[in-house]
Amino acid sequence: MASAFSHAFVAAALGHTLFEKPRSPRLWALSIVCSILPDADVAGFALGIAYEHPLGHRGFSHSLAFAALLSVGVVFLAFRDANRRRKALLFTHFFLVTASHGFLDALTDGGLGIAFFAPFDNARYFLPWRPIPVSPIRIAAFFSAWGLAVMAAEVLWIWTPAGVVAVLATVCRRLKARGKEPRSPE
Repeated sequence: MASAFSHAFVAAALGHTLFEKPRSPRLWALSIVCSILPDADVAGFALGIAYEHPLGHRGFSHSLAFAALLSVGVVFLAFRDANRRRKALLFTHFFLVTASHGFLDALTDGGLGIAFFAPFDNARYFLPWRPIPVSPIRIAAFFSAWGLAVMAAEVLWIWTPAGVVAVLATVCRRLKARGKEPRSPE
């Protein structure tokens, strides 16, 4: 899996890209929770759920169906008063944030793959290009040479592209706003 830090960074970058200011603390907090929540399936190990089981690690909780269901729930519960257009944008945001988890994990070199299409198809997939070493699950192992190698790869392959997209969104917004400003008579 990619690290929780990278999942949260991508959530923040997506939020910055999709939403103009003001962005509420509730939006940020829920974005980060949704980006990390799919890894709650590691609790299944303690419950005796096998890794390869549809509910095992990187199973249903990493699927697109889970991302859609979670997004509907978050928007319904936390943004009930939003208008229809805002709800659609929020759904899209939370779907992308949650779905990004599986895609980032599919870029790693470990595990059995991601069940993107569960519960309809429990086959597991990786992306064809896997430049990121799998992140340690235990926190203590994260502060080791292995953890540092993971962070270096994630900064290069996740943080940098996500940051560039967020900066480009800011530049585009500013250029658009500048184009709407009334021009002074010359």
